[in-house]
Amino acid sequence: MGARSNRLILLAAAVLAVACGRAPQPVATQEQPPPEPVDGQKAFFQCYVAARGWAGDVHGLRLESVNIPEVKPVGGRYGAWRASLVSPSKGRIAIYNYSVVQSSGKFIKGVFQDHEEAYSGGLEKPWLVSAFKVGSEEAFKAAMERREAQEYVKKNPDKPVILLLEQTRRHPNLAWRVIWGESVSRSDFSVFIDASTGRFLEVMR
Repeated sequence: MGARSNRLILLAAAVLAVACGRAPQPVATQEQPPPEPVDGQKAFFQCYVAARGWAGDVHGLRLESVNIPEVKPVGGRYGAWRASLVSPSKGRIAIYNYSVVQSSGKFIKGVFQDHEEAYSGGLEKPWLVSAFKVGSEEAFKAAMERREAQEYVKKNPDKPVILLLEQTRRHPNLAWRVIWGESVSRSDFSVFIDASTGRFLEVMR
């Protein structure tokens, strides 16, 4: 056996000895990034696609943000949303929830239909999804550009914010309502933004 062969055998033996004496290395696991809040427009269209399987003539009726403890809202984006869609042919409203995580209560990750209820008209008017052109993040930004909103936030820095999308007799187009407070009824300040153009509509105190 030549010198070269001997050297290869010795090298292989050394590598084997080192490998046998080395402790097994743990497999690196990639950490999942924390869930992030989403724009209401994205959440709504996820719900709309699901609702098309419920009825072929679905229209939007209402979209509202939901605060969940697992995901903090940021700049008009939320961890969960609730969409109400109406079918004129059925005369029914289907409520869909969308969440980026499994949350306490009845929220699961993704889209799911919550329940149905009868529809007989009211203050809210059904709207075509093509009218929904301005997302919640853009609407919140537009609201915060108002001097009145900046002054209110400065005086009430810890007041929660909720967003509501609907079309009523109050404005001719579909509109976002950026609401400071725990609910609409308990709010003393809100800003309306046109959901088709992004323009400021009014401040309600």
